Amino acid sequence: MNRNSESVISVKNLTQRYGTGRVIYSDLSFEVPKGRILGLLGKNGTGKTTTINILMGYLRPQKGECKIFGENITELSPATRARIALLIEGHVQYSFMTIGQIERFYSSFYPKWNRDAYYELMAKLHVSPGQKISSMSCGQRSQVALGLILAQNADLLVLDDFSLGLDPGYRRLFIDYLREFAKAEEKTVFMTSHIIQDLERLIDDCIMLDYGKILTQMPVDELLRDFSRYTLPTDAPVEKFTESGLFINPGKIKNELEFYTFKPLDEVRSQLSTLGVDASGLERREMSLEDAFIGLTGKY
Repeated sequence: MNRNSESVISVKNLTQRYGTGRVIYSDLSFEVPKGRILGLLGKNGTGKTTTINILMGYLRPQKGECKIFGENITELSPATRARIALLIEGHVQYSFMTIGQIERFYSSFYPKWNRDAYYELMAKLHVSPGQKISSMSCGQRSQVALGLILAQNADLLVLDDFSLGLDPGYRRLFIDYLREFAKAEEKTVFMTSHIIQDLERLIDDCIMLDYGKILTQMPVDELLRDFSRYTLPTDAPVEKFTESGLFINPGKIKNELEFYTFKPLDEVRSQLSTLGVDASGLERREMSLEDAFIGLTGKY
């Protein structure tokens, strides 16, 4: 990531445990540059929501330092808190209200409220101001939540697993509208998800978490350029490739080896030659962000 950019979120050496037992992560460090959309990606239980809770002040970090807009998260001023909009799992509360009522209710708390951002999205849903939220589908409610977040006109948007329960159409609407808004208004977005396939259209940078550590932290376009998936027909046992640090998560189905690596093709061929493996059938495969995620974290 561009370390020369102003950091909206700065996390240094964050360590968190469940009680005195399992370590969620140790010495976690990352930054979210201004104007970027960053995805914190990981399987269930890797600490994504815990990170959100720490950044929002719901949990006190056991070790390390977290800052938002240069202020320590344990001492955020009201002015700084007003610059942050949060969307957590579960989407909209107050579902007994109508589309119009909930907009008026929320607007009273935010001096920079932008009602046009809210109603432009409601128009895409073809819903009327008098429609009750309780009568809407889960996907429609998620768009109401997004509209309320955008209307706050905050500088930082924090979204925790926004896609929970959404069908592909509503996920696509959510993603496309959010990206268009964030780029047009120069907003910074920090979001978590364990559903990867849609985020390739949305995020600029990604952090991939495993249990207790960061596996990679880089712009998505660089990840998909530099991280590669290869297949190779071979009779050699998979253990032969597991022992080499060059190959990430090698596996075999019948006689086809699959592995991932950040190394360029010439180094891959050289290493295979060192192992005494015929590389004549080696093929580099096209890869999506989800493929890269599975390549780094493993299938299980």
